[in-house]
Amino acid sequence: MNITASVFINDDESGLHQDYEVWLEKLAPEKPYGQYKHNGYEDNADAHLKRTIMGREVVVAITKGKLDFGTWEQIFYYELDGKRQKHALIKIIGE
Repeated sequence: MNITASVFINDDESGLHQDYEVWLEKLAPEKPYGQYKHNGYEDNADAHLKRTIMGREVVVAITKGKLDFGTWEQIFYYELDGKRQKHALIKIIGE
């Protein structure tokens, strides 16, 4: 629940985690800070843009008390800025 953090579902594979970092950095590089109009008080415009791409929430079905995932799927929290305390909100809707 922060504008510079992401929650998403994907494969827990170290190469893929590195690929995300490289890919996102190409799309919205952190530096030079001056390339972004948002930067001023905080130099974190890149984190806002990266979060927009990665998303802020996931929806997962639960069947018989277990998360309904594919074989390799997991939920990830991706910290893109790290300047503020964060918290997670989990809602369970249904019967």
